[in-house]
Amino acid sequence: MEEGQSRKLRSDDTWDEVRRAWEAGQTGASLARRYDVGLANLWRRRASDGWRRRKAPDPRPEPLEGWDRYARGKLEAFDLQLAETRVLAQKLAEAMTGGGPMPGVPLWHVGYVLAWREERLGAAVAAEDRAWMARHDWAADFWDGAGRLEPVEDLDRLTLIANRDAWREDAGLPAGVAEGWP
Repeated sequence: MEEGQSRKLRSDDTWDEVRRAWEAGQTGASLARRYDVGLANLWRRRASDGWRRRKAPDPRPEPLEGWDRYARGKLEAFDLQLAETRVLAQKLAEAMTGGGPMPGVPLWHVGYVLAWREERLGAAVAAEDRAWMARHDWAADFWDGAGRLEPVEDLDRLTLIANRDAWREDAGLPAGVAEGWP
């Protein structure tokens, strides 16, 4: 060491900061300047202490249609889902608050609406609903031998099995593929 030069000693806290920054992806040269540590010392510490850079996550690939068209499509799908959900909510609210039959209730929600109406609107409405549902052969199993409505999960499963082709069409499954579903 030459006269007039003093040895630079850095605290463990400083070296911990240097290590975190280097492992996060900053360059050795920029860290050596910022923290006033020798580049050779930085490399020596890196090797002796086993510093490892974190593997950066792979960037998300750009969609084939480009980000703008992708975003527009996502917004259109969101708007459509929002509108459909609001129509569904309106139909369900009408069925659940009215005392008459349930026309307009979407097929996949019939079991839930039947159970809700039976519980909240009473036996007379439940009897009307049962008579209204009699027009569907597949709905006969909705009630047990004593005339009690089965649990909603069972009603949903019965509806799905009875209307399998409609579900497959909604799901976009062509005939002859994935025949085990549902």
